[in-house]
Amino acid sequence: MKAFARKIGMTHVYRENGQHTSVTVLELLPTKLCKVKGQDKEGYSGAVYGLFDIAKTARKSILNQYGDVKDGLVKVVEERLVDNTVHEGMKLGETVGIDKFNEGDSVNIVSTSKGKGFAGTVKRHGFNTGPKTHGSHNYRQPGSIGDTGPQRVVLGKKMAGHMGAIRKTFKNIEILRVEKDKNRIYLSGPVPGPNKTIVVVGKND
Repeated sequence: MKAFARKIGMTHVYRENGQHTSVTVLELLPTKLCKVKGQDKEGYSGAVYGLFDIAKTARKSILNQYGDVKDGLVKVVEERLVDNTVHEGMKLGETVGIDKFNEGDSVNIVSTSKGKGFAGTVKRHGFNTGPKTHGSHNYRQPGSIGDTGPQRVVLGKKMAGHMGAIRKTFKNIEILRVEKDKNRIYLSGPVPGPNKTIVVVGKND
């Protein structure tokens, strides 16, 4: 099961044993089961969950795939399992509510990290800097990027370039608190991305 959520920010809570823990607050967004795929294939089952009811609208190429369950559809995420129980207990068009999440559950988080723009090798990869004194002009330059053989820059060489804005997955994140009246869950530790970013919360049923 998967659901979309919006990152509200970070705060801290105290566990029952008095331990101080940093947490990330997520607000669940309207998520519905749009489609069940691949039931005719042996050993494969997939469920498509969609985000609904915010200002943007999905592309027509996406909307035309989901029949009646498409009014207000914004984006989709597909879950793939190895059996046919992926949608057990849920009907087509049913909303994934806050009641699906409980304190102590473990979830997987998929989010996009903060973008840092174009960054040099010192910031992006942690390269050492050159000498600051004695007339050195090689303080933050990358240095040599190739060998005498092969006479080319090998693939994967660490160089300056775009930093951040990478899709990341964090697994087995504990839910420390659930606020059903505010539709919020509190996750242990940080979640990638700036505040107000849309993340995917996945739970293994």
